[in-house]
Amino acid sequence: MAISKQVWSKDSSAKAWDVLEWLPSEMQMQQMHRLQELLQHWNTQINLTRLIEKEDYWVGQIFDSLWPFKPELHQTNKNLNFIDIGSGCGFPGFAIAIALPKVKVTLVDSASKKTNVLAKIVKELGLDNRVFICNERAEVIGHDKSFRGVFDIAMARAVAPPPIVAEYLVPLINKDGEALLFTGQWNGSDAAKLEKALNKLKAKVITTQSNMLPCNRGIRHQIRLKAREKCPEIYPRKVGVPKKNPLGS
Repeated sequence: MAISKQVWSKDSSAKAWDVLEWLPSEMQMQQMHRLQELLQHWNTQINLTRLIEKEDYWVGQIFDSLWPFKPELHQTNKNLNFIDIGSGCGFPGFAIAIALPKVKVTLVDSASKKTNVLAKIVKELGLDNRVFICNERAEVIGHDKSFRGVFDIAMARAVAPPPIVAEYLVPLINKDGEALLFTGQWNGSDAAKLEKALNKLKAKVITTQSNMLPCNRGIRHQIRLKAREKCPEIYPRKVGVPKKNPLGS
């Protein structure tokens, strides 16, 4: 199968690979196409995602998952350990696992119907030696010794507002690790709420970047966090509490 930079509709002028300054190998492209086929198949049996066709998939899933990791795409020899909280249909975790062949990725979701499908997709893609599935709540794994303070990168996309997601992610990163928040619109009020939450989590913002998605898919922001000190043991709080009473409120 020939690799094409223009993987979505021909009338679109967007070239995601050019934006990323990275081009998938033939095998990686095959895996991305196979992943799309598997999502299309399983979506007929369980509501995984509506973003599975044309630009919805290539821009809304693949590109939106990868653009915050442009630095990592150019450092593919690193053996990093990622965790994707609230993975849903498997993004951004699947895209990262395909693009970065030396990383380990743990996909976490509280819905067993979804994690059962994710496990089947992982096996079909031949990624079961480095992509792992966990059916659990974020508040629970944050206190599990197998997860807490373990990961180089903890991330979540389309899960909750940044102060809530920060409470899920910060306890999971190791002393040199980073928590990465995906969000849409971002303003001073949002930043103030996140800062208030981070003060309690003993963490800080190290970078904030924005990107306009191809095909007029809107603006996205990524916010990277690091720990200033060891995260207090009380975080994350009990199941449901972070959403009911966000630290940034």
